Amino acid sequence: MAYLKDKGMRVIFDAEHFFDGYKNNSDYALQVLQAAGEAGADGLVLCDTNGGTMPWEIEPIVNGVRKVNHLPLGIHAHNDSNLAVSNSLIAVNSGCTQVQGTMNGYGERCGNVDLCSIIPALELKMGMTALPEGNLRYLTEVSHYISEIANMPHYNNQPYVGHGAFAHKGGIHVSALLKDSLTYEHINPEEVGNHRRVLVSELSGLSNLLYKARELNLDVNSYDAETRKVIKQIKEMENQGFQFEGADASLELFLRKAFGQNGDFFQLKNLKIILEKNEGENISSEAMVKIQVGDKIFHTAADGDGPVNALDNSLRKALTEIYPEISEVHLSDYKVRVLNGDHGTAARVRVLIESADKSNKWNTVGVSENIMEASWQAIVDSLNYKLMKKERE
Repeated sequence: MAYLKDKGMRVIFDAEHFFDGYKNNSDYALQVLQAAGEAGADGLVLCDTNGGTMPWEIEPIVNGVRKVNHLPLGIHAHNDSNLAVSNSLIAVNSGCTQVQGTMNGYGERCGNVDLCSIIPALELKMGMTALPEGNLRYLTEVSHYISEIANMPHYNNQPYVGHGAFAHKGGIHVSALLKDSLTYEHINPEEVGNHRRVLVSELSGLSNLLYKARELNLDVNSYDAETRKVIKQIKEMENQGFQFEGADASLELFLRKAFGQNGDFFQLKNLKIILEKNEGENISSEAMVKIQVGDKIFHTAADGDGPVNALDNSLRKALTEIYPEISEVHLSDYKVRVLNGDHGTAARVRVLIESADKSNKWNTVGVSENIMEASWQAIVDSLNYKLMKKERE
């Protein structure tokens, strides 16, 4: 410590395993901190290295350190007991002025304390300054960007910044939200750069649909009977296996069609998919599709790495002549979920597709006993959604 200070450095001493050390031999643990302070440390960080300290242990230990040491204190908490955030906030409330953590809680074993929870808690709950003024609204964007760089899935239910952090599904919840958002939201989502999501699903009531309609600028005030009919249709589709809460694009298309504000941009006339396998060779896939756009018919064929890829390629080939913006769209994720596995290979499947263009991502869904039919539904919704958004620009 003295050597580093002699070189003109600002030195913070991390007391590894401090809380366990303090609980086993507090006199020795405090002597270690005292030695670091006497050697010139600018600050002392108390580490819960194995993540096993309980919240009620934090304050008395921090207070015990403050009685004999007047250097600035920090907290370094691991999440092995799922208590890193609460322990860190208690430490700050007890006098620590530094929190060591990572964005999205990345770290060994169960991770470090998640700064995406710490920062807004400090700023919005405890009235402290953690970031330069105005920067908190970028928190969600930065969190997702770091997940993208790390090539890690972003946690849907991550507090503050998760896709589902401000998502509402139950009808009574949404009814309350329409009256006062604080009934089911502890902060304004926009303060951390997130946004409210109202899901329409099998648990939805009329309030969910009215909220979603308002969000999409759909005028449904004079459609009370029709609105209830649409809710019934959605619930029936969810019972069949559709999952609109994970496919906002399919839901928006469905609602716009239901209330007469949007139609399909193309119609299928015919589709054939050929699979061929010769001894010692991989299966080859070819799709032939006949599409009608207005009074024009487009008939194309394309190969693919598999039948879904061949179908996608053939459909794009047919449409790009009249809709060149289709070339911007690419499939970024494809998931298949078996819904009734006890039916074996005849089971119904749900296909969820994530599509993307230069600036946006959207999700669509298809359900059928035939995986190609489910894939067709999701792909068609994906392309129709892109064309609908382009038309409404």
